[in-house]
Amino acid sequence: MDWKQGGCHCGAVRFEVLAPEVLAPDAIEVADCNCSICRMTAGYLHLIVPAERFRLLAGEERLTTYSFNTGTAKHRFCSVCGIKSFYVPRSHPDGFSVNMRCLDEGAFIEMQVRPFDGQHWEAGVAEIAGHGGA
Repeated sequence: MDWKQGGCHCGAVRFEVLAPEVLAPDAIEVADCNCSICRMTAGYLHLIVPAERFRLLAGEERLTTYSFNTGTAKHRFCSVCGIKSFYVPRSHPDGFSVNMRCLDEGAFIEMQVRPFDGQHWEAGVAEIAGHGGA
């Protein structure tokens, strides 16, 4: 594993995440969620990591937070360009969900994308737990 950098569209927010170079079923998967917010921000691919594997490098003052429903998830958006490159997910409130599409180009050579039924959140989380996933 090594640190991979990423950020928002305008570059005001920069971060890095500790992850393996090859994402595979036996390592880390990314989730393609269909909940209301992910569906409306089309293309968000979730790489869930523990908090110790995430570092905000720049732009804390540019981030805006949005919460809804249970208020557990903390959606962090760049206030300049509007991109959500990472957030604190409801499923892992002690970690981060990083948008794979916001990592610098070439950070990964392979990844496994799995669908997540965020429209039926509790059932989706139970299914992941039953399969030993993220």
